Amino acid sequence: MVHQEQLDFGTSGHSDIHDLTGDVSEVVARSGIKTGTAHVFNVGSTGAVGTVEFEPGLERDLPEVLDKLMPPSRDYGHEQAWHDGNGHSHLQATLLGPSVTIPVSRGRPTLGTWQQIFHLECDVKPRRRKIVVTVMGE
Repeated sequence: MVHQEQLDFGTSGHSDIHDLTGDVSEVVARSGIKTGTAHVFNVGSTGAVGTVEFEPGLERDLPEVLDKLMPPSRDYGHEQAWHDGNGHSHLQATLLGPSVTIPVSRGRPTLGTWQQIFHLECDVKPRRRKIVVTVMGE
């Protein structure tokens, strides 16, 4: 069986991080699937999805580390072509990735005690985000 829903929300721009765990858990519960997988996908090229211990220190640390690895700069080829200030945003989102797949057991996402599902806004401006959650199994 396959069940799919879309989550919609707004971000405040670069480094805005959202805990999606509760929303994804609700989609899994509505699916009726007891054993399988939940695939969580960010639609767009400047947002990322993953898992992390969702606490204030890491909410700050993750974007700061990404900005050190790939800082805002006018030197990126994307910036030279488009002049939109978000070349680093594309690179950061690519590094983290647009999706994560989580096992479903007993009708719930299987996550560690300190593990939550997050969305990180890498773009430089506020965005409306769409997250597609696809639950597959039986």
